[in-house]
Amino acid sequence: MPKNKDLERLIRARMAKAGESYTAARNQLLASELPLPESYAELAGVSDAAVRKATGRDWAEWTRALDAQDAASWPHADIARWLMDEHEVGAWWAQSVTVAYERFRGLRDVGQRRGGGYDMNKSKTVGVSFERLKEAFSDPDEWAAWVGDLDLTPVATKSLRSLRFRTPDGRTVAVWFVEKSTDRAAVSVQVEGLPSKDEADARKAAWGERLNRLKARLESAEG
Repeated sequence: MPKNKDLERLIRARMAKAGESYTAARNQLLASELPLPESYAELAGVSDAAVRKATGRDWAEWTRALDAQDAASWPHADIARWLMDEHEVGAWWAQSVTVAYERFRGLRDVGQRRGGGYDMNKSKTVGVSFERLKEAFSDPDEWAAWVGDLDLTPVATKSLRSLRFRTPDGRTVAVWFVEKSTDRAAVSVQVEGLPSKDEADARKAAWGERLNRLKARLESAEG
């Protein structure tokens, strides 16, 4: 497996701090004490029971299995592929286990992409139909009524369940819709590649306010 730049960065930082050789720093980094089991679920954002039910192992077991393969030195895609090919973990759960393991091993923070940059995610369930919820994002008049003065440019997409927009600074805003029932639907908004956690938190708060306005507007009209 090729060396990963993220792990290389951590090794070099430890070498400078502890005065260790490359090999010693790498071995100490990979053999560092694991967090208590309670910390795994908190950091992963998914319970041990849920990951065990879906994949056959809990977080500590997956961490030991991946450590045994020296997986902290692998690129993200190689970890996910190993989980799928060697353990028949489904694609969605392979990504979830990979991201969690990278958090456990200090290769990314919560909300952070591997190698840097933060993604913002915010969701809301609204008591209207799937079609009505999506219309509030795709119809210009509906959009202007709740989103405020946010400057976003629509990006063409063929998907019936998602929309994409571009911010003035070139970032992507991705929107997904999920039908819960005939009169309930959920929307998730993601802004990709933000430069810091503070920026991601600020945008998450702003989108939270917008989605609250959207929910109040649509449900009031339905009532």
